[in-house]
Amino acid sequence: MSESMSTSNSQSACNSVLACTALCKQFVQAGEPVPVLADVTLQIGKGECVAIVGASGSGKSTLLHLLGGLDAPSSGEVSLMGRALSSLSDAERGEQRNRSLGFVYQFHHLLPEFSALENVAMPLYIRRMPKADAEAQAMEVLAKVGLGHRLHHRPGQLSGGERQRAAIARALVTQPACVLADEPTGNLDRHTADSVFELMLSLNATLGTALVLVTHDERLAARAGRVVTLEDGRLVEQA
Repeated sequence: MSESMSTSNSQSACNSVLACTALCKQFVQAGEPVPVLADVTLQIGKGECVAIVGASGSGKSTLLHLLGGLDAPSSGEVSLMGRALSSLSDAERGEQRNRSLGFVYQFHHLLPEFSALENVAMPLYIRRMPKADAEAQAMEVLAKVGLGHRLHHRPGQLSGGERQRAAIARALVTQPACVLADEPTGNLDRHTADSVFELMLSLNATLGTALVLVTHDERLAARAGRVVTLEDGRLVEQA
């Protein structure tokens, strides 16, 4: 039985796009340690859609930042595409993250001096894709999020919902192995939120891109393939 379990765990690890093992995180306030995450182990397989839910302050965003390599754990390990992030140099970690992950936040973080088209194409410019190809790919994604008519508008000329849709398009344009989304529809009206989430689910289904979603929206969480709950920094898996 032990050998069978070991083989199963090994196969699961091989199929993981993103994983963490015994992950702990604590901060220091007024000289005292404040635990945020405790012994969190989670594997995200290719094409999975996983929702992370929990009360405010339960550590959801902290977990997402650790999974994305944006912060370092106090202990434990995060692996991306089978590579332990702690074993990589800063440059290697950045390259691996930029190649394999897409990020979506509640606030857009668009570059104000560039158009929507340029903002979405930016990750492709950085990869040295020819300008015409990068912009064609960016235009296709912008059309899918309903911004095909706003290509040349700068963020200041877009509504709040349009800015967030452009930010989501930017995360999706590279067709990453995994998208990490922190309340991605939190600032959108219900109709726009539903259409944007449909796009994310479509990418998840058709391209095998994993999606890890932190949300307070029970309707969105219910549509994920798997729901995990953080309670007092510990992970509880649900259906």
